[in-house]
Amino acid sequence: MQTKPHLSSTTHRTPVGALTLIASDHGLRAILWPRLSPARAGIQPRPHHHLDHPILKQTATQLDEYFAGTRTRFDIPLDLQGTRFQLAAWRSLADIPFGATTSYGRQAAALGIPTAARALGAANGANPVCIVLPCHRVIGADGSLTGFGGGLPVKQWLLDHEARILASNILSTPWQHPQPLQTRLSMPVA
Repeated sequence: MQTKPHLSSTTHRTPVGALTLIASDHGLRAILWPRLSPARAGIQPRPHHHLDHPILKQTATQLDEYFAGTRTRFDIPLDLQGTRFQLAAWRSLADIPFGATTSYGRQAAALGIPTAARALGAANGANPVCIVLPCHRVIGADGSLTGFGGGLPVKQWLLDHEARILASNILSTPWQHPQPLQTRLSMPVA
């Protein structure tokens, strides 16, 4: 007989709303959008409010760093619950680089199942740890924004946020290998 895990939760305020963070003692289980209750998200048993849970504190800190523009990858232990296909789909989201996007078709092809774009869309729609596993980086094959648990305006905000961070880092990062400046024209001027 398997015992149900003890789940802890807290609410964390972010620029995209108050997110509910849920963790077991093994890892982060879910990040829920403001209008999604743990029961409606299939989280069982009901989590207990616990501000000092170490995984919840680590998640809150890393989310703050992400929104501040100082973190581009998360390294939080995860305790994901889903089918083998869902787990593979969710874990593949971590491979999408910060500030980049991909399509469901390209994500499916990367998993070796190029005909599973629709199934990938459904799996991504059930992603329990938004932002940490960045399903917001998956868009339609035509470049359009497609469904997102936090809503399309939030998806656009997250993509714009990452683009702004990349642009500001490019502008503020010194060149590793400075290119020599050409000081005279290579062709004679008449």
